[in-house]
Amino acid sequence: MSATTAGAAAFRPLTLADVRRVAESVTDPEMPMLTLADLGVLREVELAGSGAVRVTLTPTYSGCPAMATMRDDLVRVLTEAGVAEVEVRVSLHPAWSSDWITEHGRARLRAHGISAPAPVRPHAGPIPLSLLPTRRELVCPRCGSARTELTSEFGATACKALYRCLACGEPFDHVKEI
Repeated sequence: MSATTAGAAAFRPLTLADVRRVAESVTDPEMPMLTLADLGVLREVELAGSGAVRVTLTPTYSGCPAMATMRDDLVRVLTEAGVAEVEVRVSLHPAWSSDWITEHGRARLRAHGISAPAPVRPHAGPIPLSLLPTRRELVCPRCGSARTELTSEFGATACKALYRCLACGEPFDHVKEI
C-alpha cells in the first residue's frame, strides 16, 4: 500500500457531531474557564452538504465586545479541524439569558472564585426600571457566606459586578443575572 493510499484510507469526513464537539471546545475570551457551550452563547451548529459549517451565537448582550474574538476563535479551531468554510452568525433573538449557563459552567465559575448568577425571575410584561442598586441574593464563592456587599455594579467586564465577602474579606466577581 502506498503512502497516498494509506492517507486516503485514514481520511474520514467530519460529521456534525465532530464539528459540534470542536465548536463546543472554544472558550470564552473573558471567562476562559467556560466554553461557549457552557456559557450558553453557542446556539446552533449546522453542517451544509458542501462541508461548510454555520455556527450561530447569541451574545450575552448586544454590545458584547468579545463577539469578534469568539467568532475568530471558532473559525480558527474549526479550520484547524479540517472545515474548509466557516460562517458565524449572530442571533439576538431570543435574547441570551444567564439561565442558559449550564450547571457545569456554574460549577466552573464557582471553582474559579466567581459567583454564578441566580435563576432569572420570569417577567410578564415590561421590566421595571430602577435606579437603585440591584440587590442580589448570592454567596461568596470562596467561603460560602451570604454576608456579602456590592462594591461596584461594574466589574472587570460589563456582564459582571464586583462584590466583597464580609465574612472572609475576599473580593469576588458575580456574573449578573440577565
